Parts: sequence; structure tokens; C-alpha cells
Amino acid sequence: MTKEILRLMTAIIVTLIATSTLAQSDIASLIDTTLAGSHRSDKNKARDLYRHPKETLLFFGFKAEQTVVEMTPGAGWYTEVIAPVLRGRGRYIAAINKITDKTPEGVRDADRALRQNLADHPELYDQVEIANLTPPDSFPVAAAGSADLALTFRNVHNWARAGTADAIFKAFFIALKSGGTLGVVEHRANEGTSLDQMIKTGYMTEAYVMEAAQKAGFTFVAKSDINANPRDTKDYPDGVWTLPPTLRLGDKDKERYLAIGESDRMTLKFIKP
Repeated sequence: MTKEILRLMTAIIVTLIATSTLAQSDIASLIDTTLAGSHRSDKNKARDLYRHPKETLLFFGFKAEQTVVEMTPGAGWYTEVIAPVLRGRGRYIAAINKITDKTPEGVRDADRALRQNLADHPELYDQVEIANLTPPDSFPVAAAGSADLALTFRNVHNWARAGTADAIFKAFFIALKSGGTLGVVEHRANEGTSLDQMIKTGYMTEAYVMEAAQKAGFTFVAKSDINANPRDTKDYPDGVWTLPPTLRLGDKDKERYLAIGESDRMTLKFIKP
């Protein structure tokens, strides 16, 4: 398929999203339209099976008119889903760590991929706002009390490793309006796992995440097993990165790890009182 045809298809999808109203098409169908868009690669679409983006966003109360902050979106897997729905209706703010000479190469690669994707599809992402974080000193997520929904996907283990978890949860709290929602998806460790082991494996306990959120001032609302995976035994040589999509061991036992799928994940919802 040529780039011209892809761009035409994308433009049609953008028009459908932008011209439809919630009276004509509810948020679920808007998400479905975006998920099917030609702006998403087959590789990214293959992850829908494990990440359940529509169900996850609906659980968090995602709406097209909201101001939504996503903390450290990586290469932008969820950006591709959220930003097009909000375009022309709400606001999408991607809070990204400022790149320095100390930034790991993997983070640099993800940052380049995200920015390139934004540049390649201005018809979708021209309204995306970037908040440049400067950890560990500053986390300017958004203006105080301006956000309706704050989201993070598979990042808490990185914050625990860096010692910035408390500061980031507090930044979420400050950015959200009273009554605003924090949604967290994270690799789920067995309760009782030590912090050292959590950091080593990338799996965090629900208790750790709840404590960090509640310490920042949030009230726990609900949890869901939307992203649960009972096949995940959580005992791999390279932690969660043994599983897809990373497959850090390469071809070693690859079929076994593909059969397991992506990690078992908690899906937690909090509210700012």
C-alpha cells in the first residue's frame, strides 16, 4: 500500500472522528475507529490482544472532551490511541523525560520514535502538547488543577528504580482537578515481593502502587482484571523483559514466552478528592 493511499485513509478516519459527535457515536466507537486506523502499524495493533486499550480507557473513565496527561509514554503506543480521539475536543499532554547525556539509549530510541511519529502524522498529532520533565528535580506535568485524567502504563518499576515514584505520584495529584482520575497499569508482582526483587524483575506489587498513590493524596476507587494474564509465572531469567514484546532472550525458549504472552498486569483507578 502506497504512502499516498495510507495518508488518504488516515485523513478519512480523522474526518470521521472530528465530525462525529457523542450523540451520534459514543466514546467506545471513537476508540474503535482509532484502533483500526492506518496510522497504527500491524506490530502495534498486535499488542491490542494483550493491552485491551478500549476496555482499559473506558474503565478509567476516558472521554473525548477531557484534558488527559500521559506520563512517560515511551514510543507512543497509547498516544496513537488517545491523541486522535481528543483532537479537536480535548487536550492530550505527553509528559516526557528531557533527554540528557545520561539518558539510556533505549529511552533515547523511544523518544526519537515518538517524536518522529508525531511529525509524520500532523493530521492526528498537531495538537499534542509535550511537557518536558527534568527528573529527579522537577516534574512539570501540567498546570495545577487542569487535568481530568492522568495515565501511566508500565512505568512504575522505572520510577521505583530511579527513586522518583513519590515525586511523580505527587505531580499527578497536583496536575489533576478535584475529582480527577489517575489510572495505572503496571506489571503485577506477587504480594510480599521485596522492593529489590520488584526493581530487578520489573514486576511491582499492587500494595506498592496503592501506597505510593495514597501517600500522594489519592483515594483508591477500583481495580480491574482487564489486563490480567494467569499464564504469567513471573519467574523468568530476565524478569518481565523475558516476555513479549521485548523477548530479551532472543530465540531461546521463544515459543514458550510467546505462548505466555505479555505480562500479568494490575489496572488500578484512583481519584483526587
